[in-house]
Amino acid sequence: MNAESSLIHDLPMHTVRRAVVSEMQNNVYLITSKTTGAQILIDAADDLPAINALFAAAAADAEVPASLAMIATTHQHWDHVRALAGLVAQSGAATAAGADDMAGILAEAGVSTDNSLVHGGTLAVDGIALATVHLRGHTPGSMAYVLSSEPDNAGTTLIFSGDSLFPGGVGNTEKDPARFTQLLDDVEERLFNAYGDDTHVLPGHGDATTLGAERSSLPQWRERGW
Repeated sequence: MNAESSLIHDLPMHTVRRAVVSEMQNNVYLITSKTTGAQILIDAADDLPAINALFAAAAADAEVPASLAMIATTHQHWDHVRALAGLVAQSGAATAAGADDMAGILAEAGVSTDNSLVHGGTLAVDGIALATVHLRGHTPGSMAYVLSSEPDNAGTTLIFSGDSLFPGGVGNTEKDPARFTQLLDDVEERLFNAYGDDTHVLPGHGDATTLGAERSSLPQWRERGW
C-alpha cells in the first residue's frame, strides 16, 4: 500500500487513511493527529500485514513520530475483530467498544475491552476526540465514532458508522421488525438529526456517502422495512 492510495481525508489537524481487508471487504480506518502523532484505529478487522502497511503509509503524517494509542471497535461481529488480538499483542494499545458488545468481542476475538463506551460520550487520545454514538439494532452495542469539524477540521465532520449506516440503508437487522425500527430510529435521531448534510459517512464496508445524499431516502427505508 502506498501513502497516496490509502489517504482519504487530509484535514488541517488530522489525516484519515483506509485499508480494505478480507473476503468481506472490511474497511479499516486510521486517524492520525498531525501535531501529537497519536493514532486511533477503527476496526482491526483482518489482515495484520495490511494494517501494518496502513501504519507505514501514515508514518509521515505527523510532525512527530506516530504511535497507535487506541483500537476502537464498532461492533462485535467476527469480521470486524479478526486482527484485534494480533494488533493488541503487537502494539500494546488500549481498546474501546460499546458496553453492550464487550462480551461478544471477548467471545469472538479473545480480547477484553479496556474502555467501555456509551452514547453521548467521548473517546479521546492526545490530539483526537471522537464522539461516541450508540446505534442499537445491528448489534446491541454498535457504536459510531464522530470526528467533528470543530474546532480543528475546517468544516469537515466524519462519521465512522460501522455496519449501522451505509449508502442506501441501515445495517442488517435479520428481518426483525423491532431491531430494524430501533436502528432506524437511532440513526435518524442520533445521526441525521444531529449532523448536517455535508457530514461524511464512512461505513464498515464499501464506499462512503454523506448524510445529505441519504436523508431524502429515510421515509423509503422505513416503509420498506430494511
